[in-house]
Amino acid sequence: MAADRHRLIEFASFVWSVAALALPLGVLVFLLSRSGSLAVEQTVIEALIKIVAVVGLYVFIGNSGIMSFGHVAFMGIGAYAAAWQTCCPMLKPIVMSGLPDILLQNTVPNFPASVASGLLAAAAALAAGAVILRLNGIAASIASFSLLFIVNVIYSNADRFTQGVGSIVGLPVYVTPTVAYAWACAAIALACLYHRSRFGVALRACREDDVAARAAGINVYVQRLIAFVLSAFLLGVSGALYGSLLGTISVDTFFLDMTFMLVAMLVVGGVRSVAGAVVGVTAVSAVVEIFRQLQNGIEVGAFHVALPAGFQGIALALFMLAVLIFRREGITGGHEAILPERLRRALLALKK
Repeated sequence: MAADRHRLIEFASFVWSVAALALPLGVLVFLLSRSGSLAVEQTVIEALIKIVAVVGLYVFIGNSGIMSFGHVAFMGIGAYAAAWQTCCPMLKPIVMSGLPDILLQNTVPNFPASVASGLLAAAAALAAGAVILRLNGIAASIASFSLLFIVNVIYSNADRFTQGVGSIVGLPVYVTPTVAYAWACAAIALACLYHRSRFGVALRACREDDVAARAAGINVYVQRLIAFVLSAFLLGVSGALYGSLLGTISVDTFFLDMTFMLVAMLVVGGVRSVAGAVVGVTAVSAVVEIFRQLQNGIEVGAFHVALPAGFQGIALALFMLAVLIFRREGITGGHEAILPERLRRALLALKK
């Protein structure tokens, strides 16, 4: 009976942690997508895709305590993998002539292509992580940064597969707010599930005290590798979605600018929680959009008022600086949505 109660509470806590993020996010997406503005809709979709990516970052960075600057490489791998699968057969022989015949002559539907792209990114993470994660702390962070450059150089020179430093255009644009929201919810659920699993608990034990975790029989290397691969899967999916939002991709899209933006979103929201990943993306995206609109100009009576060019970047930097000064653990303070005590007692009463 006690075991049944424990499982019930654990399941209810999991559902609550997912719903507490997914439902408000869904309401926000619904309201903004009904604004009638194409620019706002594009911003909403892009923010949802970045939620998938930043939640993926949390799975590794938040649970392991190792800052990774190389995960955007997996986003690029996923984006190009999706392009190889979904681009039309007429265009592939021209810009991707090095692909196998099965890919050149066939087009894969969008959903399985996104999943396959995530799996390819996960496979790449398994190979890279097997080497990188033998290092600790700052050494592992630098090695992950090196991975970003290695992938960028490889893809920049793989002309027959990636168009080199040029852009692949003509990708099918299919990501709607509904599709992006569904993937964001799936990423949140997967991250919450991992957080509550024995793997997540073991990895956080390694984060808090590496020596004690090893003494307790936890294989630190394996636990880090599991999180590394799972996070790369989510980054790979987000890359596939991002390419299908823009309709075009290039190697520089998934390089330093994207890396620093996604890491900043996670840090601003709170590195150690799924809620922090979601809140960080939402807050930073809102600041960027507000100041983009102000930079483009607004009508105040008979006057057109516009902020100076580049002010959007300054405002974003000041916002991030303010958060780091006054909320060193991020906006959420690293806390998750917790099942209310009243509801917990009600569920326990049902089992008596």
